[in-house]
Amino acid sequence: MLTWTTDPISGRDVTHLATAPFVIEGRGRNALKIYFESEANKAEYQGVEREYLDDALSLFDDPR
Repeated sequence: MLTWTTDPISGRDVTHLATAPFVIEGRGRNALKIYFESEANKAEYQGVEREYLDDALSLFDDPR
């Protein structure tokens, strides 16, 4: 699993991962765990249209 600790909404690093909200996008070893500074940022991220998320997540696809 890949881990992303920069909040995609605020652009700031999330430092307290044990208590930070997160989402997991994808499955298996190419899954991406994305941390957020707040539940509000997580909710905003989840409101982004799926089409744009799919484009962004395709960057992590395993080319094999």
